[in-house]
Amino acid sequence: MGFPDRLKLPLAFDPARLRADLAALTAGADWIAHFVTQNYEGDWSVIPLRAQAGATHPVMMIYSDPGATVFEDTPFLAPCPYFREVIAAFPFQATSVRLMKLAPGSVIKTHYDEDLDAGSQLVRFHVPVVTNPDVDFRLNGVRVVMEAGSAWYLKLTDPHSVANHGMEDRVHLVIDGYVNDWVRGLFETDPPLPLPERVASRSEVG
Repeated sequence: MGFPDRLKLPLAFDPARLRADLAALTAGADWIAHFVTQNYEGDWSVIPLRAQAGATHPVMMIYSDPGATVFEDTPFLAPCPYFREVIAAFPFQATSVRLMKLAPGSVIKTHYDEDLDAGSQLVRFHVPVVTNPDVDFRLNGVRVVMEAGSAWYLKLTDPHSVANHGMEDRVHLVIDGYVNDWVRGLFETDPPLPLPERVASRSEVG
């Protein structure tokens, strides 16, 4: 089966409740700078909600290890009842779950992630918590516009980049997990999204 590089899922979440959990969490938790510093400019940071079992160092908690087999909720998830509902709405075995923030004026350079593809073992879904119209996410050079509360599959083994040209943080709930029959079924029942005409963007890098 061939898989498209993006797919909007038949799931929708309440943007106000997402923001409420984010506010409750960040009132008592600090963002952790992403450790792959060569991949971005500005402020790209993470709060781990689910991580490899036994991980206690912040860098290990935010690292999504494709070789890990046992995962557990982190203490950061405790004050976030709606985030727990959102994660549970994905009927697959979740592994790493993180909040990922890109501050205004920051750029994630063009890169690709290994092993995050519906045709492989692991898959990643994005749920935008806070976003703005000036966030420019590019996958294979084509923009993906993701509204707060929507849910998306993105084939991140392909080249992608993000630039936040807006005045507000861009925060996504990023959920990794194992490909199962539910994941494969998303592509059997939903046709691939049509790709818009390519438009050059200043966010394209490299």
